[in-house]
Amino acid sequence: MISDSTRTRFDREVAKYPADQKQSAVMACLAIVQQEQGFISQESEHAIADYLGMPEIAVREVTTFYNMYNQRKVGKFKLNVCTNLPCQLRDGQKALQHLERKLGIAMGETTPDGLFTLQQSECLGACADSPVMLVNDRTMCSFMSNDKLDQLIDGLKGAQG
Repeated sequence: MISDSTRTRFDREVAKYPADQKQSAVMACLAIVQQEQGFISQESEHAIADYLGMPEIAVREVTTFYNMYNQRKVGKFKLNVCTNLPCQLRDGQKALQHLERKLGIAMGETTPDGLFTLQQSECLGACADSPVMLVNDRTMCSFMSNDKLDQLIDGLKGAQG
């Protein structure tokens, strides 16, 4: 399940911690698998647990706690819209609903072309900039009016052509 190159990357992460604390590398190992495979399968969780010498349920707890880990295949562009209370008070839920209409999918779904997955997320730490969203777990977008949301989606679609 884990390739030699993946194991080498795991080794580099584990080396950052004392030998008796190698479980501390669990998040890095999950990120490596996701980077290589696009999501974290149960088989991957099992392999990471074996590698780190920890219970499989402990790896599963990390995978399911953080929304940055995909538990299933997602679109090329994963859009996480903050819907925590402060953002809801500043149109976070409306932004999510606008994207659902524009993309023709419900929250938690992926467009038929595999381009977009739409998710809600808990606090992204930018309440004053709401509505806010995170694209592919890396790019924060702030003050996302309907016009800015439309521009973002159209721009991402256009980049594919």
